Amino acid sequence: MTGITLVGLGPGDPGQLTRTAWETLTSAEEVWLRTAQHPAVPQLPANWRSFDALYEEKERFEEVYAAIVNEVLRLGARPQGVIYAVPGDPFIAEATGPEIARRARAAGLPLRVVSGVSFIEPVCAALGLDPYPHTALVDALELAARHVPSFPPSRPALIAQVYSRMVASDVKLTLMSIYPDDHPVQLVHAAGTAAERVESLPLYAIDRSEHIGLLTALYLPPLSPGTALEDFFEVVAHLRAPDGCPWDRKQTHQTLRSHLLEETYEALEALDADDPAAMREEFGDLLLQIVLHAVIAAEAGEYTLPEVVQSVHDKIIRRHPHVFGDVQARDAGEVLQNWERLKQQERAANGQAEKSLLDGISRAMPALAVAQKYQARAARVGFDWPAIEEVLDKVVEEVQEIRAAETPQEVAAELGDLLFVLVNFCRWKGVDAEDALREANARFYRRFTHIEACAREQGRPLENLSLDEMEACWQEAKRLVDD
Repeated sequence: MTGITLVGLGPGDPGQLTRTAWETLTSAEEVWLRTAQHPAVPQLPANWRSFDALYEEKERFEEVYAAIVNEVLRLGARPQGVIYAVPGDPFIAEATGPEIARRARAAGLPLRVVSGVSFIEPVCAALGLDPYPHTALVDALELAARHVPSFPPSRPALIAQVYSRMVASDVKLTLMSIYPDDHPVQLVHAAGTAAERVESLPLYAIDRSEHIGLLTALYLPPLSPGTALEDFFEVVAHLRAPDGCPWDRKQTHQTLRSHLLEETYEALEALDADDPAAMREEFGDLLLQIVLHAVIAAEAGEYTLPEVVQSVHDKIIRRHPHVFGDVQARDAGEVLQNWERLKQQERAANGQAEKSLLDGISRAMPALAVAQKYQARAARVGFDWPAIEEVLDKVVEEVQEIRAAETPQEVAAELGDLLFVLVNFCRWKGVDAEDALREANARFYRRFTHIEACAREQGRPLENLSLDEMEACWQEAKRLVDD
């Protein structure tokens, strides 16, 4: 009769075909197989045909699966319908089954599903593993196409369809973006068949295995607890819970403002010191502030952490059409121009078309940073000096105006103008003004503390050193401390 019957062939061994599946296949006049590359196929009656030829004709698996789905639907519309069999179970790690079922239901075609034993059961049996409650099920091809894994590292993962050394190599490279090269893993080959083999080896060696084949899966043990953002989110949410920390529970967005600023400056200090260990710690402290704000907002019904992530995720994709779309950008300058154009379009869509180009730059930032941001924005639309020599001429002009200033108010204004043009000179030279001043502060600190050390070595109070003696220590610090 018209309609589609989806049948699971089980993980490999013909003995693992269900009784219903066997009866369905052996009583059928015709059976279509997604692939004949399955250990149970030789035991089937000879009335089968496969779609293996499509794997040779098409360049991408997506094209193969789309062609199979279309053909199965066409066959299912015949008076006799179609029986379509796939490895494992039609709905576990199987691209065609769910789509065929969806489209069959939408078209009003009768649908019958004969479930099979999936690859999961024999793989777990081979490993002695209970996948409950957190094991991630991952497709090797999807994982291989990514730059980082798509699942939390504090949870184990079972990666299916590691069917070649090339796939294993690509999977390895993605995983090693987070996992140590020598992270212990297990390759499970031909689970549920007489050829079953479990191979324990370090992650870096998985593409060297001689046993990789069509029935190979990879078991990836987790990293230590607390390595996933979800774990940290739970910790912070617990701090705010009724049985949490009294201090954390009383915090608000406003009371945390100073903490956010302090942690930001400490992170900058770690960057200035080029200290990876300090960076790791300070970025963690900064992340705590972000997550804490998200938890507070979720309690008030304002927004959630997933919404924060979704917002910046979508923004980055939207503003990088030269990466995620078909827009061309020849250099960083064109990228910035596109960025500003997209921001203007977003403002217009939000009813903010008249906002200034300079809006969106936080005036709570340090003044040097705000000045450089303002100047960079203005320069993007052509409001800039034609040559750097004119910037230097402006510096000289501002110094002269300071000398001519008479009142304290005039002096302050002219000093502000001088600082502003010096920031512009930094921009022309590709120097971050805020970083330059912060590094100058650090140099001053090192040299001045060396002067203090000189005084201590001489057993004299610092104020008893003459200016010439201090200068000598200062010059010594430039030779010794700054190196």
